[in-house]
Amino acid sequence: MPNKIANKKVICEVLSEHARVDKDVVVLCSDSRGSASLTPFFEEFPKQSVEVGIAEQDLVGIAAGLAACGKKAFAVSPASFLSTRSYEQCKIDCAYSDTNVKLIGISGGVSYGALGMSHHSAQDIAAMSAIPNMRVYLPSDRFQTRKLVEALLQDEKCAYVRVGRNAVEDVYTEDDCPFEMDRATLVRDGSDVLLVACGEMVRPAVDAAELLEKDGISAAVLDMYCVKPLDREAIVRQARKVSAVISVEEHAPFGGLGSMVAQVVGEECPRTCVTMSLPDAPVITGTSREVFDYYGLNGEGIARRAKEALGK
Repeated sequence: MPNKIANKKVICEVLSEHARVDKDVVVLCSDSRGSASLTPFFEEFPKQSVEVGIAEQDLVGIAAGLAACGKKAFAVSPASFLSTRSYEQCKIDCAYSDTNVKLIGISGGVSYGALGMSHHSAQDIAAMSAIPNMRVYLPSDRFQTRKLVEALLQDEKCAYVRVGRNAVEDVYTEDDCPFEMDRATLVRDGSDVLLVACGEMVRPAVDAAELLEKDGISAAVLDMYCVKPLDREAIVRQARKVSAVISVEEHAPFGGLGSMVAQVVGEECPRTCVTMSLPDAPVITGTSREVFDYYGLNGEGIARRAKEALGK
């Protein structure tokens, strides 16, 4: 059984490692250091930590100000609030002003489970991707999260990163985690169907590919952690090999990964294209796993939709 570690814990580890040698690394929270697993950072680096309180607009504005002074600012807040309450600041203070602010949306998707629609972020991919100059990333496991954050620490452009609240199963291993900035990772090659997934949906996509293999169906899995900029070349290269493309995301059906993949496939290599996502409605009450299972966002559900798309 793969190990299960929350990606947010890895973010704290990487930022702490860099903060020890780079005093320009600054972390800001909106009364969320506990839920973000950043308490160890705040305790070790009090002079590189800023607690703003429940004021997401201030959080992003202050982060942009610090970035304008040469700091490497990481603004951390629940994705549901960071992508809505502070949307104008993300657009103007970060993207339009081209400041080095990394927006870390924790507890993304339906991580908060039973707290309901007010705490779910099923629109953030669409919202943040629509902002010019804003990059959007959804890493799939701890190994990819580490490599992504380390890469983001080396550049000076703004970005939005969404991670979940709960521990997630490994997709990669410490010795085998291919990573290239802004390039999708081909987890599995295949010739019948292409599964394109991001974030916590990558592991279920891999599970689906393994189930399909038992039925004689060859499924490729593309980890599209870089939702924006979207790796169009990888999508086209893999889509041309198969009869159907299935996108899987923890997001509403509009404006997310599925819409982007369908646009690319439709323009470059038309074929059957299916989007698997959360519904255009408040989701059921339950844990994130219960929500995924209910809407078929698991290995069995993805495999079933792939067979339907292939007419099998």
